[in-house]
Amino acid sequence: MKTAQEMKPNSVILIDGQPWMVQKAEFTKSGRNSAIVKMKLKNLLSGSTTETVYKTDDKVEPVILERIAVTYSYVADSVYVFMDEDYNQYELNEDDIESVLPYIVDGMSDICEAVFFEGKVISVDLPTMIVRQITYTEGSARGDTSGKVMKPAKLSNGTEIKVADFCEIDDWIEIDTRTGEYKSRAKAPV
Repeated sequence: MKTAQEMKPNSVILIDGQPWMVQKAEFTKSGRNSAIVKMKLKNLLSGSTTETVYKTDDKVEPVILERIAVTYSYVADSVYVFMDEDYNQYELNEDDIESVLPYIVDGMSDICEAVFFEGKVISVDLPTMIVRQITYTEGSARGDTSGKVMKPAKLSNGTEIKVADFCEIDDWIEIDTRTGEYKSRAKAPV
């Protein structure tokens, strides 16, 4: 058991038999009252979020989730199939991987992590940085040199993202999967 004060973002705790990820933990100490920790939590099974308050010395049960390296294989009837190095297949519904869905494309070779709770796969995490190809974007705005000029672009799976003004169709770009933001141009993956 750990205290609520020891919980950091991305830690996972067990509440009523369900795994909850700490998205935000804010320590507050006021003059008269005891110190508290405000937490924003996300249920890893249902996807629901909640905010709650704990005293700093409240006990919480941390959970260590098993993670296995997997690669995307295919999609069939809104069920996404991932495979590990031993050719074991793990099936996930669209709802289970909603946050990473905009970055999944056919033929991607990114090494992902399947997250397990009590032997059942509950989600998939993508690498922090991924490389994707722009399939459509408008031309550059002439004469605008005011600084960081961004324009909309589409990836091969239809996802829209804001990219730098100098990016063109068929350019490869690097995307931060935590924020969904364009980072830089990149070389085509091998």
